[in-house]
Amino acid sequence: MFLLSPVRLTLFLLVFLDVPHPSLQGRNKGRWNKGGSRLRQEDSPPRIVEHPSDLIVSKGEPATLNCKAEGRPTPTVEWYKDGERVETDKDDPRSHRMLLPSGSLFFLRIVHGRRSKPDEGEYVCVARNYLGEAVSRNASLEVALLRDDFRQNPTDVVVAAGEPAILECVPPRGHPEPTIYWKKDKVRIDEKDDRIKIRGGKLMISNTRKSDAGMYICVGTNMVGERDSETAQVTVFERPTFLRRPINQVVLEEEAVEFRCQVQGDPQPTVRWKKDEIDVPRGRYDIKYDKDDYVLRIKKATASDEGTFTCVAENRVGKTEASTTLMVRARPVAAPQFVIRPRDQIVAQGRTASFPCETKGNPQPAVFWQKEGSQNLLFPNQPQQPNSRFLVSPSGDLTITVVQRADAGYYICQALTVAGSILAKVICQPTLFTPDTNGGLSIPYKMLTDRPPPIIRQGPANQTLGVDSVALLRCHASGEPVPTISWLKDGVSLLGKDARMSLQDLGSLQIKVLRLSDSGIYTCVAASSSGETSWSAFLEVKESGSLVIVKDQDENELPGPPSKPQVTDVTKNSVSLSWQPGLPGVSPISSYVIEAFSQSVSKSWQTVADHVKTTQYTIKGLRPNTIYLFMVRAVNVQGLSDPSPMSEPVRTQDISPPAQGVDHRHVQKELGEVIVRLHNPVVLSPTTIQVTWTVDRQSQFIQGYRVLYRQMSGLSSPGAWQSQDVKVPSERSMVLSALKKGIVYEIKVRPYFNEFQGMDSESRTARTTEEAPSAPPQQVTVLMVGNQNSTSISISWDPPPAEHQNGIIQEYKIWCLGNETRFHVNKTVDAAIRSVVVGGLQAGVQYRVEVAASTSAGVGVKSEPQTIIIGKDFRDVIMSRNNSITEQITDVVKQPAFIAGIGGACWVILMGFSIWLYWRRKKRKGLSNYAVQSFTFTPAVTFQRVDGGLMSNGR
Repeated sequence: MFLLSPVRLTLFLLVFLDVPHPSLQGRNKGRWNKGGSRLRQEDSPPRIVEHPSDLIVSKGEPATLNCKAEGRPTPTVEWYKDGERVETDKDDPRSHRMLLPSGSLFFLRIVHGRRSKPDEGEYVCVARNYLGEAVSRNASLEVALLRDDFRQNPTDVVVAAGEPAILECVPPRGHPEPTIYWKKDKVRIDEKDDRIKIRGGKLMISNTRKSDAGMYICVGTNMVGERDSETAQVTVFERPTFLRRPINQVVLEEEAVEFRCQVQGDPQPTVRWKKDEIDVPRGRYDIKYDKDDYVLRIKKATASDEGTFTCVAENRVGKTEASTTLMVRARPVAAPQFVIRPRDQIVAQGRTASFPCETKGNPQPAVFWQKEGSQNLLFPNQPQQPNSRFLVSPSGDLTITVVQRADAGYYICQALTVAGSILAKVICQPTLFTPDTNGGLSIPYKMLTDRPPPIIRQGPANQTLGVDSVALLRCHASGEPVPTISWLKDGVSLLGKDARMSLQDLGSLQIKVLRLSDSGIYTCVAASSSGETSWSAFLEVKESGSLVIVKDQDENELPGPPSKPQVTDVTKNSVSLSWQPGLPGVSPISSYVIEAFSQSVSKSWQTVADHVKTTQYTIKGLRPNTIYLFMVRAVNVQGLSDPSPMSEPVRTQDISPPAQGVDHRHVQKELGEVIVRLHNPVVLSPTTIQVTWTVDRQSQFIQGYRVLYRQMSGLSSPGAWQSQDVKVPSERSMVLSALKKGIVYEIKVRPYFNEFQGMDSESRTARTTEEAPSAPPQQVTVLMVGNQNSTSISISWDPPPAEHQNGIIQEYKIWCLGNETRFHVNKTVDAAIRSVVVGGLQAGVQYRVEVAASTSAGVGVKSEPQTIIIGKDFRDVIMSRNNSITEQITDVVKQPAFIAGIGGACWVILMGFSIWLYWRRKKRKGLSNYAVQSFTFTPAVTFQRVDGGLMSNGR
């Protein structure tokens, strides 16, 4: 409790009772509200604490102008736009403007039209209470805008690679002012690339590349959205550039000249040739496009052809030139030389013999032929005498038609000029036999100076036997004359030195009562006047306790001899053979052994190849101009077969010496400097590939080109190199044929001159196209899986034969075909799978199962249908077949027509019987005056069973 002074007490009562004090009326004049009520000490006038901010809003979007005021009592807030009071939901509930409790003005949507723009303008908020009012700062509300039409659309640009490209764009009008970015092929361009700059509306690309080509769009954007410009295409062309320039050449008169240039560019450049700044005339010069090269050819150069030749390449964005010079030298006098030297011929009587003899020199040599011992000279273009069989071609080749025995002898080809002469002598040897058509000569046996040495059909085999047992070492030989057989042990003759050893009828060696000392290498030697052949084996004799018997081979278990080998190709150092296998014996043939004989190499048969896996093989490393005989043996796990029949004698080709007066080292050096550039091979069909190449540096010693190829995919990859020769030096292409389908081949080209060979080109590969397999899968087997009630089957198979796969097997397709379409089940599995289980089949339904292999080219041949009935074993199938007729009869009986027919037939029979019965009764009445005697039948003999037997009783 505290005491108040009288003055303070009076003031308190006046305030409490709200009565003005006379003494304070003048002093507190501003402390009273307009209603005459007295102000409170804690009241305060309004104050804006949060002013509205400028707004840019899209049409139809909501917006808020913030305004917050303080004061006591709480001030009321009103809004004014452009000086006029704003109507809100407080005034009209339907208004889209709402006055929030905080004092902010909220627009449900911004209304804006072409003619009426009620919401756009300058806004202020005013806060009031009885102490006064407060006005906020002005805030503008603007409606965002972005028009559709660009003020400037980008246009198409064509530019050369390396040059700058500029695209210009001015975006549509809008508020706020739109910004710009660019898209290429619908993807936004990243400015991280230093070559790309965007300045204002310009897109600038410096040092353009081919990858910059595409469709460009300028995009203008602000808060309203985005607008796309029209599409502009940027095309980046490439100026012509040379991949290959023509090279300077110095040639002799009348030699052929060839200039080549290769260009690239986009668009493809046009190429023309100039000589000394003037376009070359078409008549004198041959201009053509050859395997990516633009070629200018001069068939026979003259002094007037000297000068500067220019290859000019031009397209719409540029032009380039490459020049070269041609110098033509007068041809010096040169002695004759052989280009093609004639060779010896063995020809069948009645056939035609041809002896090529091509020469060169300056001046061109005159060529003529002469038979040794005859005075007649044969010249080219000489009128042929009546009945004459001799003709010399303009190139110098001698042809003898209908060869006779009298034509045998030596023939001389001579070439003559003022600078000298050369000659070559060859032999013509008529025979009754036909020459080999593969490049070598098939010589009849009787033309060999000696007969071939004996052949050992079957020789001894390695054996391990026990002490005191008997050894039999076989040796069956044949030959003409009949060979004699002798035996060696460890290189020392045996027969006649030990009574335990004896020679059997066919030449086999028998050793009785074997001793440990009999172990060693035993050699059967078959010898005759034509030579000798030997065959060795090891005999091991052991104590009986440690004996492991190795059985001698049985002839019936060995494979049969292959067929007579056929010669398929002959070169200077190789012979290619092919043959057919014989019977396999008790086990399959695993490989082949090839034996050869040549008088000039050895007096006995020599093994030249073993472990040969195929029925064709090329024997290499043979001597040139040498006669050979060949035979083949098959091998299985039991041993070697008898030999095949001997091949026809074949002579390897002769080595043509280099041109007269030319150093071998010079030939090899020039060939080594020739560079062959192989182009990408072109696949023409599933079995053919075209090979083309160019030669950077020519050489007079290029006789031709050897195209080598080998298989790089498939089971036998990589395969052995095979080759085909292009024997015309001017040719630059060939077609490889008889290739396997769907196989990758590695190819290269090598220049050659007689036995000399140049550097290989770079290897290139090509895959022949695939075809659908031409044979079905093999060994297709279909079995039931599980018990008799199972609805699953197991299907297994082997791939089609390798030669019929025609590519890489991708998958296998299986068809399970029921007797109705709704029962069909198909399945596809990967190529690595060889068996599959198919379930969900319909019980009692007969299915036909087929399998086919598939390559990328399609589905191959289907296998033969395999039939199976689901849910029945074999006996059920047989019974179902036997009961099929009964089931058919039952089905017929159940038919309504059959039942009606039977009923009608019974009715007819019944009516007939009734009529007959009526007729009989009527007849009996007419005969009633006659007595009717009845008869009864009583058997004469009865049978009774007595003690398990039967006994007859007469009555």
